[in-house]
Amino acid sequence: MNKLIVSLLLTVGISGIAHAAGDATAGQAKAAVCGACHGPDGNSMAPNFPKLAGQGERYLNKQLHDIKSGKRTVLEMTGLLTNLSDQDLADMSAYFASQKGSVGAADPKVVSRGEALFRGGDLAKGLPACTGCHSPDGKGNAAAGFPHLGGQHAQYVAKQLTDFRKEEGGRANDGDTKPMQSIAKKLSDEDIAAVSSYIQGLH
Repeated sequence: MNKLIVSLLLTVGISGIAHAAGDATAGQAKAAVCGACHGPDGNSMAPNFPKLAGQGERYLNKQLHDIKSGKRTVLEMTGLLTNLSDQDLADMSAYFASQKGSVGAADPKVVSRGEALFRGGDLAKGLPACTGCHSPDGKGNAAAGFPHLGGQHAQYVAKQLTDFRKEEGGRANDGDTKPMQSIAKKLSDEDIAAVSSYIQGLH
């Protein structure tokens, strides 16, 4: 089961969009406006805004393109990317990818459940381990476009998993085979809270 899902995810990642090479130096100036929510270096202080520092360049570039095109809805970013070129998005992605991400702390009350889900999944629910795509230390797989999760705000992670779980009006830009939507539907609210907290402290 895990091997099948990992194979599907790898296929989705490898078949992602091609993009221009980004210039991190140029991207720093272009990303200045992003600092209001995501922090100047991509380490957001607000738990509802994702940390972008250290995130994979390919993943960031895909998300920016999806947000610009409307494939992924992020209300706070409405119109912010409209006038930016593909090169602008690539440069911004390169800048944030070149920064060092910060790490938070997991809630000790749920860390054991969160770790169990992240590292081993839940066989009874048909849940694969998160490590298959996001790696044991949460660094993801930059080449395949799988996001870096370690240190990400628990509140943000929980919202994304909840949105992936929605039948309608949720997040649906995880590829043609909808791997994250399929996984999220098997997670309870308690599962989401636990694994999100574990991810926040993972490094």
